[in-house]
Amino acid sequence: MKKLKFSDIILFEDDDYIVVNKPSLLATLDDRAENVNILLLAKGYWGDAQVCHRLDKETSGALLIAKNPEAYRNASMQFENREVTKIYHAVVDGIHDFSDVVVNQSLQVTGKGHVKSSFRNGKEAITTFNTIMAYRKHTLVECRPLTGRMHQIRVHLASLKASIINDEMYGGQKLFLSSLKKKYKLKKWTEEHPLINRFALHAFKLEFKSLKGDSIQVEAKYPKDFRVLVDQLKKNC
Repeated sequence: MKKLKFSDIILFEDDDYIVVNKPSLLATLDDRAENVNILLLAKGYWGDAQVCHRLDKETSGALLIAKNPEAYRNASMQFENREVTKIYHAVVDGIHDFSDVVVNQSLQVTGKGHVKSSFRNGKEAITTFNTIMAYRKHTLVECRPLTGRMHQIRVHLASLKASIINDEMYGGQKLFLSSLKKKYKLKKWTEEHPLINRFALHAFKLEFKSLKGDSIQVEAKYPKDFRVLVDQLKKNC
């Protein structure tokens, strides 16, 4: 990944909080495979910075960072009490008409970072899903997780037979332009690449309260890869 300037990804900042639009393929916290992560970049920008929650490495979008201990405690209590509104957008396989579909399915982390449903050993996980737009073979879905379990949205969508595009861990399929365009022709001696090189999940909106109790709402625009994917689905539906 090319060198990233932290200030370029800031969406919101006040005396207590920063909200960034996290790029995909950049870890939130320490990652042995990379020498850079959001926390490290944030501390380089503001020495006392602490990440308030976590996004999967491949997930892009709104991420909350506290600038001081009091702000961190305030945010932590809101996450613990389920008072933070988190809205994600996902592009999934298949055509689905979700209207406030609630998945209440306990989740358990297994070996190698995989998550499975487990009524007996899992922790409570609740997500609400709504269809934003249905295309010819895929659907853009709004996801509202009430809890914050590892891989929650990905596993819950898979349980609805709506695996996220390119999320091969949970049954998602790669999507190629040739499968959308009837007259698509690949140039000779070239190999076709997927329309998106990570699973298609973006943290679109975050709403929380400041230390004074004021509501703060921040939206994160789609990054280029997610925007191109949605645009191609619109053009070829």
